[in-house]
Amino acid sequence: MSQYARILGTGICLPERVVTNKDLEKIVSTSDEWIRERTGVVERRVSDADTAASDLAVVAATEAMDRAGVTPDEIEAVLVATITPDQIFPATACIVQHRLGIKNAMAVDLSAACTGFLYALSVAQAYVESGRYRRILAIGVDLLTKTVDWGDRATCVLFGDGAGAAVIGPDPDNGVLHTILGADGQYGDLIIQRAGGSRIPISREAIDAGHHYIQVKGREVYRHAVTVMTSVALDCLKHCGLSKDDIRWLIPHQANLRIIEGVSERLEIPMERFVVNVQKYANTSAATIPIALHEAILDGRIVKGDIVLMVSFGSGLTWGASVMRF
Repeated sequence: MSQYARILGTGICLPERVVTNKDLEKIVSTSDEWIRERTGVVERRVSDADTAASDLAVVAATEAMDRAGVTPDEIEAVLVATITPDQIFPATACIVQHRLGIKNAMAVDLSAACTGFLYALSVAQAYVESGRYRRILAIGVDLLTKTVDWGDRATCVLFGDGAGAAVIGPDPDNGVLHTILGADGQYGDLIIQRAGGSRIPISREAIDAGHHYIQVKGREVYRHAVTVMTSVALDCLKHCGLSKDDIRWLIPHQANLRIIEGVSERLEIPMERFVVNVQKYANTSAATIPIALHEAILDGRIVKGDIVLMVSFGSGLTWGASVMRF
């Protein structure tokens, strides 16, 4: 390979408001103990009413560009992975592009739910490796607390808001070694927001039926998530000619601690080598992996030369894994 696609800088944005399990006890029939036992979540960040996806994305992207030493004029593509865009159209990526002062760059949203950032990373990887673009901004951002029914304890405890961003560019020695993506639409109803598209437009009837809220079939999701994350992680390692022992850090999608523990058990990789922050932020969908990556870089866990495996699943169902040499 003549050049790798390397992450040059990362950034994140998290709303200031913290909602703890104890806070949720006051508004829904649940308990801190119940939430911790089933999800591992202790608290989550919740955006205020006036905050949209682009607001968090712009802050995260600005930090990523600063850390990468890249100016807006150098960015040639803006990729925003989100299932909670500012609106259905125009793309949130176009809004972010404008607010960052990025000129003459392509901009597009990717909808792969929690796997979104890996999909965006894969697109960036292809562009960089081909020589098409040299500086790409990839952002994962979701505000799923705006889509939950706060009276439904099965879903409202699971999600939080956040954004994570990365600037990707060429490097002759280090970067993404391989990425595998997949999907199986027959499981699309396991995690779904039924209203808001052309199948069920927003209407009084749709709202009365609760179709504008996110719905999750937790038990089925757990089973599929553990299986597919394990499988795609092993396939990605095999393609790179690497073993599990070569992995310094594994960054999984932060949906649920029990899912992460299940993947750890199946892969026979100890939890000590997993980057986990689900207890602080809950499931921020496309933002979970870039947020966890950013924190692990900043606190010194991930250092140059480390082999890092990122793996995720999401509504669709979609899944993906990416191995990089940092």
